[in-house]
Amino acid sequence: MKKINRRSFLAILGAASAAGLLSACGAASSAPAASSAAASSAASSAAASGAADVADMDPYEFLTDKKIGVQLGTTGDIYIGDDISGSKLGSAELQEFNKGDLAIQALLSGKIDAVVIDDQVAQNFVNANEGKTGILNTEYALEEYAICLKKGSELTAKFNEAIAARKSDGTLDAILAKYIEGSSDTGYVSDKTSYANGKLVMATNAYFQPYEYYDGSDIVGVDPEFAKAICDYMDYDLEISDMEFDSIIVAVNGGKADFGMAGMTLTEDRKKNVDFTDSYAQAVQSIVYKK
Repeated sequence: MKKINRRSFLAILGAASAAGLLSACGAASSAPAASSAAASSAASSAAASGAADVADMDPYEFLTDKKIGVQLGTTGDIYIGDDISGSKLGSAELQEFNKGDLAIQALLSGKIDAVVIDDQVAQNFVNANEGKTGILNTEYALEEYAICLKKGSELTAKFNEAIAARKSDGTLDAILAKYIEGSSDTGYVSDKTSYANGKLVMATNAYFQPYEYYDGSDIVGVDPEFAKAICDYMDYDLEISDMEFDSIIVAVNGGKADFGMAGMTLTEDRKKNVDFTDSYAQAVQSIVYKK
């Protein structure tokens, strides 16, 4: 038998009392309508309760034995793969997608049971599919974002200096206020027209809103705007190259890009292949589920 929580029980009791009152007053013809209202209220309350129960589940309990979607090469991909290999998620299955929105589409169509992805990106997907998806209240993992460069790059120290400067002068806060908090329209506006040190190419994956995404033909977001502020500080022009996420480190090591910036989490495994700057943002991996 399906359990009814206290809120659902009170809704049923309240509606039933209303029906009884109408009957006592001689409004017998209204009783069926009141009964229908009671049933509808009970169903709505039960549904709301069920959604709340799911949102409050422990992440590992929720993911156990599920089909889990991730974006290929992301931290979510790494963490879920490790937890499945470590037998922490029962018979769960990992399904990888080239883009986060493809994973969400698979969730909506019932092909998978959950998507593990960065929280701000998860929030955007949930807002875009209002009433269809939700996010567990407890995060799956905590993480830090950083910029990756080729091993031994002389640019790493320069990037760290620029990151520190743009943090202290309020530039990073202004960008986060624009794209994350929505409390500003300004962010960072460049006034440079010439660059003494030439150009740097940034590798990214522009399907990760609000960190990087397309606005028409332009790639915008936290990372492109902060990268522009950093490059301006170092007196470099900036060119952005969009590619699959799992190609970014390859492009950096192969010389096709000078640095990678794509909501990329600093991990020990990645540090074996590239150098990372100091962290510029903190984030969490969240779990998106279908309601």
